[in-house]
Formats: sequence, structure tokens, C-alpha cells
Amino acid sequence: MSLLIVGMDVTIVNVALPAIQQNLHASFAGLQWILDAYTLVVASLLMLSGSMSDRFGRRRVFQIGLGLFSVGSVLCSVAQSIGQLVAFRAVQGLGASMLNPVALSIIANAFQEPKARARAVGVWGAVAGLSLAIGPLIGGALTQAVGWRSIFWINLPIGLAAALLAARFIPESKAPRARAFDPIGQLLVLVGLASLTTAVIEGPRGGWTSGFILGSFAIAAAAWTMFLLYEPRRKDPLIDLRFFHPPPRRSKAAAIQ
Repeated sequence: MSLLIVGMDVTIVNVALPAIQQNLHASFAGLQWILDAYTLVVASLLMLSGSMSDRFGRRRVFQIGLGLFSVGSVLCSVAQSIGQLVAFRAVQGLGASMLNPVALSIIANAFQEPKARARAVGVWGAVAGLSLAIGPLIGGALTQAVGWRSIFWINLPIGLAAALLAARFIPESKAPRARAFDPIGQLLVLVGLASLTTAVIEGPRGGWTSGFILGSFAIAAAAWTMFLLYEPRRKDPLIDLRFFHPPPRRSKAAAIQ
């Protein structure tokens, strides 16, 4: 259910953008920020949320994420300006970052038998596809019948049901050894993504050669360069860059042996 509201929220807002633009007098860049503020926060904090769940408990972090997502949805529905809506979408993104990666950890812990785990992951993937597909349908129907603010109300009953079911059926679990926090790596990821997103969104309006846009690109490049240099030195990096290395090649003779 958590995956349903997170995935649905990615696409349900798209069809409501014309109504939001008319009601809140938003610019094209403002509409982009409505979508990207949510995605930016989710992408920036996924690894941190996973680490927090390993340390403090997966069910606990999962329920906190559901609460934040629901609160963010309520705030979005009462936003009176485009700035408020963008900020409240970021609150939604903060909650969403605690749901998907933690849900997979919960599945891995709850289903120990390989076939049962594979079945659970298959259901998880099916719900992900369904949520993306029904988002525009539900968003369009609600926007036409009730108004754009109603697209955020639908998250509340689903979020409440998911929280109650989690409290009832999900056992608490933690990692035997939690990874250490990497605040510098997390900050570099956040700065790199935020400055790059800002430059791309504001570039058409501010001018690609303006000092602000060029400065944003420069900050993004510096942040990612520092990240690539810093992370390999960490014992517990935020992202283990070895995952991106090509696998070692073996000779045909060695492969045959």
C-alpha cells in the first residue's frame, strides 16, 4: 500500500498541473518544481533512509515515513501559493524516501523462504506498475469532479490503512551491523542534485549564460567531483562506488575450469 501511494503520487500530479497553474498562477518553472521537489528529495535521501531503518528499526522508520507522507499530503491540499506547494511536496518526498527502500528490507526480512520472497517481490513490482498506471486516471477524475486539491486527499486513507497494517503484521527488525552515517557524502549528494536541478529548471528563464545558472552548474560539478574523491576513502560509504566498476574479466581457460 505504501508503494501504491508513492508511485501513484509521481503521476497523479501531472494531470492536475493545468488546474494548479490556473489556481495558483504558477509559472512553467514553478510547475516543474512541483514535480522535481518531490523527486529530488526522494533521490537524495534514499540511501540515508535505508541506513536509518537498519539502525533504528525498519518498521519504525516505515511508519514515520507514512506519517510524514500523509502530513505532507494534507499540507499540499491546503497550499495557498506555489512556493508553499513546492515546500510541502518536499515534505512528501521526505516521507516517501522512507517507504520504498525500507519496504524491500521488510520483505527480505519477513519472507525467509526463497519462493515466498520471490512471490512477495513480484507482488511489489506489480503494485509499482499499477500505481504508475492508475495515477493519471484517478488524478484526472478527481481534478475534474472535485478539484486539484483532492488528488492529495486520496493518500490519507491508504496511508492510515498501511500504518495500521504495519503495526499489526510487520515484525520489528534491525540490521546486525548498521552502516555508519556518512553526513559529508549525504550533503554532497544533496548539493549536487539540488544545484543541477536548479540550473536545468531555471536555465530557460534566467538564461543559460547567466552567472546564477553557470554558478549552479559549477557547484554541481564541484559537489560530484568531491563526492567521487571522498567516498572511496570511507569505511562505510553512502554509496559503494565499486558497484559501478566493470566485473573482472576471466580468461576462457579459467572460465572452463
